Amino acid sequence: MTAATNTPRYFDTVILGAGASGLMCAITAARRGRKVLVLEKSNKIGKKILMSGGGKCNFTNYDVQPDNFISNNPHFCKSALKRYSQWDFIALVEQHSIAYEERKHGQLFCLNSAKDILNMLLKECELAGVEIKTRCAVNAIKTLNTDKLSNDSTDEELVKETLSRYRVVVNYKEQSQVFDCNSLVVATGALSIPTLGGSDYAYDIATQFGLPLIERRAGLVPFMFSDAIKPICERLSGLALETTISCNKHEFTENILFTHRGISGPAILQISNYWVPGNEISINLLPMINASEWLIETKHQYKGLLKNALSQHFAKSLVNELENLWWPNAKDKPLAEFTDQQLSTIGKQINHWRLKPSATEGYRTAEVTLGGIDTDSISSKTMAAKQHPGLYFIGEAMDVTGHLGGYNFQWAWSSGYTAGMFV
Repeated sequence: MTAATNTPRYFDTVILGAGASGLMCAITAARRGRKVLVLEKSNKIGKKILMSGGGKCNFTNYDVQPDNFISNNPHFCKSALKRYSQWDFIALVEQHSIAYEERKHGQLFCLNSAKDILNMLLKECELAGVEIKTRCAVNAIKTLNTDKLSNDSTDEELVKETLSRYRVVVNYKEQSQVFDCNSLVVATGALSIPTLGGSDYAYDIATQFGLPLIERRAGLVPFMFSDAIKPICERLSGLALETTISCNKHEFTENILFTHRGISGPAILQISNYWVPGNEISINLLPMINASEWLIETKHQYKGLLKNALSQHFAKSLVNELENLWWPNAKDKPLAEFTDQQLSTIGKQINHWRLKPSATEGYRTAEVTLGGIDTDSISSKTMAAKQHPGLYFIGEAMDVTGHLGGYNFQWAWSSGYTAGMFV
């Protein structure tokens, strides 16, 4: 790497990270007349946007409430969500004539491609005069002298230099380049899906400036098993069914999906945010039916085997596995010959199948990172670090995590917009 040949370039605002929150912040700040530079370490912009929602980008939700977010401070997200709501982002999508559709639970997806959302953001950046550089690896962030100039100073460059609070040194095209700014925004994401750029860099910056961190772990992530359940999952791999999952006084009704590694699907991803190692989860395989009562009633009307009766509700492959688990010695006994007590016990197992995951799949497949930068050190009104004027944190790096369903994108839009109004 050769030495820098240019003196520092000045920008009102430098944003680290060209993801959802960073681009929204850039657009908002530039619309206010700020000179904005976005620095992205990877070769492409918005990788997570492009892969999200199976390539259709679940960009927000019709029903966004603070209860849809997890944080040590559940009130922190309220101000930003109110300042820039789902309706504001929907209006922007409609302004760009992007076709979208509502799926269940109020989730909104692009009808065609997630590229529509990314192209919209890039177009807005272009219109607002935002400068974006990719393949920029940040080497150092420094705090500059912020002593005030006298009011009669007329040297524009000296004024800019004095306004500069932070210096960012990057490696760009094998050269060291230096950028000075009054406001520095950290929008570098978190640990989830490192192949798409996930990293702990935001936490390193927070640590550099003395901001406390909340313990991090993978969220919205599938479960794995190491006991007798693992081979069952392998045999059922590809099977999906609607269930109600509960753990630690939280529950979600949605599909689960058996995989070669364990169990995934929307319900599992949701409950993973509330699970900690050592916990059991409870799966209600018939969430709309009291299985005990149904089995006892059915035995008086049905002359076949129990597994055949259950095949009215479940795939035969699942019934075979349940049979081996719960009535292996009565496979050939007609349903009518089971006692009410036996059927009640089996019914309770169907409504409360208790499993103990050995682990999650971790950050490799996690959609989000739980925990992060402690929000007590950040202003909920501006997203600025309370003890460091001009330093902002937005998006996933903070201790704010949304449920599955477009909520994490909405947090990116809301937190990015909020910071953009104050940088």
